[in-house]
Amino acid sequence: MGRVEGKVAFITGAARGQGRAHALRLAQEGAEIIAVDVCQSFDTVPYDGSTESDLAQTVKEVEALDRRIVARKADVRDLGSLQAAVDEGLSEFGHIDIVCANAGIASFAPALELTEEMWQEVVDVNLIGVWKTVKATAPSMVERGQGGSIVLTSSIAGLIAFPNLAHYTAAKHGVTGLMRTLAVELAPHRIRVNSVHPTTVDTPMVANEPVWGLFLGGVAGATREQAAEGMKALNAMPIPWVESVDISNAVLYLASDEARYVTGTTTVIDAGAMQPFKVPHSA
Repeated sequence: MGRVEGKVAFITGAARGQGRAHALRLAQEGAEIIAVDVCQSFDTVPYDGSTESDLAQTVKEVEALDRRIVARKADVRDLGSLQAAVDEGLSEFGHIDIVCANAGIASFAPALELTEEMWQEVVDVNLIGVWKTVKATAPSMVERGQGGSIVLTSSIAGLIAFPNLAHYTAAKHGVTGLMRTLAVELAPHRIRVNSVHPTTVDTPMVANEPVWGLFLGGVAGATREQAAEGMKALNAMPIPWVESVDISNAVLYLASDEARYVTGTTTVIDAGAMQPFKVPHSA
């Protein structure tokens, strides 16, 4: 216990899913939390977005761990709202040591059938929002001069191609490139920058009927049970998806002093999905 004791973590997309899991895992190990989320749905996204009640639940669960948390509704596409959340967090805690640029959305269609609005919304949230998160948080870390850790949420789609996800794949590849440049630029300030690359994770982004159908080749009315069986084909290990805490454990390592010289890396949590040769799963 106490692997990030005394540190303050700024987390986007913290109302649910991976963001909430990161907040709880870091809080379990001693961190105070600044949690932001847009708390809304998106017109181009085929599943419901987070809500203010979701963000309130994150607050409740962090406080149940006897850690302090500042939570604010903020859109990662809006630098001003991110800066306001940073200022509020700095006023409460005095510093930021860890940044988890986690907020993300997904929609899908063949590349030539994506609408301009679909493309723009995914890229704005998943790539430009990551850059704006770092732009809002990193200056205070540089000024403080005590180093820190920035973890950007990419995907295995940030390293390999996925059909029907051209905009998502492009944005996540962009996050990988952004991470590498930031790692070089911020290294003189002892601020480490890494990215995490999950396979499918059992969060609201994946656990919904349209996405289950996508991974089953367009099946209408797909069930979780059908998807669980079909999605095993993505991974080398015989599982359909990983859990949010599996990603949070990687984030915790990268945020902790155990990784004090780890920067510029792509940490893959993929159950073997990226291995070129996979052993067929038994029935």
